[in-house]
Amino acid sequence: MTPKRKLAMLAVGGSTVVEWYDFTLCLYFAPTLSRVFFGPGKDALGNTLAGFAIAYLMRPFGAVLLGLLGDRKGRKPALLLSMAAMTLAMLCIALLPTYRQAGAWAGLGLIVMRCLMGFSVGGEYTSVVTYLYETAPAHRRGLITSLAAAASEIGGLLAVALCAVLTSTLDAASLDGWGWRVPFLFGAALAGAIWLARGMISETPAFHQPAAGQGSPLAYALRHERKGIATGFAISALGSISYYVGISYVPSYMASVGWHNEGMALEYSTLAALVVIAVTPLVGWLSDVAGRRWVLLCLCAGCALLPMALFRLIASGSATAALGAIATLAALAGGVSAVGTVATAEQFSARARLSGLALGATSATALFGGLTPYLAHHLQQATGLTEVPGIMIAVVALGSGLALMVLLPTRKVTG
Repeated sequence: MTPKRKLAMLAVGGSTVVEWYDFTLCLYFAPTLSRVFFGPGKDALGNTLAGFAIAYLMRPFGAVLLGLLGDRKGRKPALLLSMAAMTLAMLCIALLPTYRQAGAWAGLGLIVMRCLMGFSVGGEYTSVVTYLYETAPAHRRGLITSLAAAASEIGGLLAVALCAVLTSTLDAASLDGWGWRVPFLFGAALAGAIWLARGMISETPAFHQPAAGQGSPLAYALRHERKGIATGFAISALGSISYYVGISYVPSYMASVGWHNEGMALEYSTLAALVVIAVTPLVGWLSDVAGRRWVLLCLCAGCALLPMALFRLIASGSATAALGAIATLAALAGGVSAVGTVATAEQFSARARLSGLALGATSATALFGGLTPYLAHHLQQATGLTEVPGIMIAVVALGSGLALMVLLPTRKVTG
């Protein structure tokens, strides 16, 4: 592999830092943003979170439309457009007027820009995975595509660190007055730098411009690659619920079962991110050596058997037990994410790879990612069972495992 190709993969794979930086930033800054854009009312935080949920639903649209662009015109144009949209959205948020300056229009502007971010992210991840998969050597595709998942956690840690610095050094008036703009300006600069770097990359060797009359890549995927769509859906369903319920929801879960130390919850979230960063390349490499099917089915078994007991340990009140449980949940989620990136990409031909990923993987993420923490919280409150989040992960793991036993080839697939 030439140095130029290595630099291209670094410019593309490292860009998931921006995607997860944005997600984590808005999550941890939600109370501040609610005051800034929706005023001091009691419904401000709810309006902010509802706006973020609407933006999340834009991801499948971005995946489909940018996927069509990537399959028709090339992976590079899709990557450039998605990062340009992200740069514009983050810069516009940093420059938006506040509720005091523009009233309800401020909140509307935030939601519109968040929708543009959601659209961008929808096409970003599938384009990144496709580029890495098609550029990497066949015997290292699992390892190299898994680095996109590891890089996303670095973005999350970066957002947490910046939020911590701002909230600890600025008083409330300064934070609400101008401090909230700083992380968005930083994010816009980071996204802009990645956009410039992507302008110098070359197209992937696997892409060939479709000839006139070949038809839509989306239609081709629906006609000829339905098995790949189903496989991608099953893998991403488990990857999404294990991450969003097994990692992202854990701080809220800890508060609901009696943990009131927010600083400890933040420390545990940081630990989870570090575990994912460590586990993903290891599992990606293992899938190159042992094959995707074996690794995926082992992870399905782990996600079916362990999470109920792990959430029970978190609810026990023991700091040591909670620490071990959170690390194990993060390892499971990171493992599924690592092998899932390459296993979904290799289900499709180069002609319709981005479109197929949009139909299978991204649709599963929209369904099992954004909605499941909300569902887990309300089911736990309604039933009083501390194991509810673990039960949800286990049910999806069983369904995905059974589906993958049928859908995945029994031969060793490593690229």
